[in-house]
Amino acid sequence: MRTALVHDWLTGMRGGEKALEQICALYPDADLFTLLHVPGSVSPTVEARRVHTSLVQRLPMARRFYRHYLPLFPLAIEQFTFDPFDLVVSFSHCVAKSVVTPGRTRHLCYCFTPMRYAWDQFDAYFGPERVGPIASATLRRVMARMARWDRGTAGRPNRYLAISQYVARRIRRYYNRQATIVYPPVDTAFYHADATVPGEHFLIVSALVPYKRIELAIDAARRAGARLRIVGDGPERAALERLAGAAAGDSVEFLGRLSNEQVRDQYRCAAAVVLPGEEDFGIVPVEAQACGRPVIALGRGGALETVVDGETGVLVAEASGEAFAAAFERVARTRFDAVRIRSHAERFSAARYVREFQAAVDETMAAPAGRRW
Repeated sequence: MRTALVHDWLTGMRGGEKALEQICALYPDADLFTLLHVPGSVSPTVEARRVHTSLVQRLPMARRFYRHYLPLFPLAIEQFTFDPFDLVVSFSHCVAKSVVTPGRTRHLCYCFTPMRYAWDQFDAYFGPERVGPIASATLRRVMARMARWDRGTAGRPNRYLAISQYVARRIRRYYNRQATIVYPPVDTAFYHADATVPGEHFLIVSALVPYKRIELAIDAARRAGARLRIVGDGPERAALERLAGAAAGDSVEFLGRLSNEQVRDQYRCAAAVVLPGEEDFGIVPVEAQACGRPVIALGRGGALETVVDGETGVLVAEASGEAFAAAFERVARTRFDAVRIRSHAERFSAARYVREFQAAVDETMAAPAGRRW
């Protein structure tokens, strides 16, 4: 069986790339197609694939500003040819699900989410307060076209797999398609507890982008008089540092990008790991729980499937600094069982992910070529 893997872009090892990595190992001879590849940005397992890139790769300054070429992504993704392949597996949060495949080729889409910025999170990315009123109005028209194209191409995959029940509902709402749940892989062998005694500070591990709502945790730290460490980088870092300096003084510390080993150490020594934004699934909460640490998460989206309120952490009902400050205080007076937290995280292991993914592939390949789930 000749297999092709498709990913939107390869610029770093985040949750989506870790899911891809496991399937690269499962299909070591598969070709890999992507809009843009920054060599050295992903793991050796992924880098070892035969990588095919799109016209986006050749555009000026694409490695740094590829998101500025978003209106060209539909054209670029449709230029790939899959005639030689029996199976195409797309890993999609943007346009990968819309590749064009021959009628005999099965297309299985592992959907991280329908395009957030084209559907229900436009304002978080392109609202007037972020890009200005003129640019926002222009981008709203562009994203409306993207949404129409996204919906119009929703029938191309034979089958959808979703990373959570939350995403499956989004697929049903925007694409009118059903999806099978296969939770993403978490390296529960690497992320595990040790003898470290947790401190009293709280921790965020996140890309610093608008929808992560890091500002809520900064406000919560100010209100609760708590210390907060923030691991990660992104376009919002400078603004968040200014906010933290004005609101919380030196109680908020930005650590930037850290190695996996350093992130693991940070998990182990935190009082709790904080997830203030609404996530489609959320790898970080599961990694933290694998290290035996509780999680404070907004009680929406994927967190409802990964955090057990009162047992493995605290679910916060309201997206406000006041509500998260109350959760900080609740964690400080609650005794959590690290062994029970760790046991819960093991439900999301990489071995389970590979097993369920392979079963979905086998079922898809055994069905008639034109079947749509």
